[in-house]
Amino acid sequence: MHSAAELKIRAGGVADVPAVLALLDGAVRWLVAQDRPGQWGTRPLSAEPRQHARISGWAEAGLLHLACLAGRPVGALAVGEAPGHIPPAPEPELYVNLLVTDHEYAGRGIGGRLLDQARRLARERGVGLLRVDCYAGDDQALVRYYERAGFRRVSPFSVDLADGRSWPGQLLEDRLADTGSETVDTQDND
Repeated sequence: MHSAAELKIRAGGVADVPAVLALLDGAVRWLVAQDRPGQWGTRPLSAEPRQHARISGWAEAGLLHLACLAGRPVGALAVGEAPGHIPPAPEPELYVNLLVTDHEYAGRGIGGRLLDQARRLARERGVGLLRVDCYAGDDQALVRYYERAGFRRVSPFSVDLADGRSWPGQLLEDRLADTGSETVDTQDND
């Protein structure tokens, strides 16, 4: 068993796209097993060309980061600009476009370490605002995870899906200039 101290965060590249897709597929399986398919559906995300293209784009642009234990990816982070369904920020920001961890390693703070990486990247760029959006349906456990990680709710939103359903989301922010600290312990769900 590996300890959290052995966790290494590194830049991700195009060669890492299959590993990130595998992390997403594992997350979908876990969510379905928990009877929570509303977040990402029931099909493997690796089967969707759009997901492959998105992750490849982040990797090519240098926006993808991996958390690894003994060289094995156990989490992924992508940062950059806010997606089109999110209103522009009133100031410069860094946006968390993807945060996923291997549920086999839950409770080791991997998601928190990746969010700390996003904070470091924002500070290096002189940006004081880090935003993220997440699924806000079911029991809102993911929203609470981000709140424990130092984010605060900004506004709910919904995205109309091609199948006629509406996907409930929550926009959250972390004002880095105001906090001056890294994340709190969020080991319950990451």
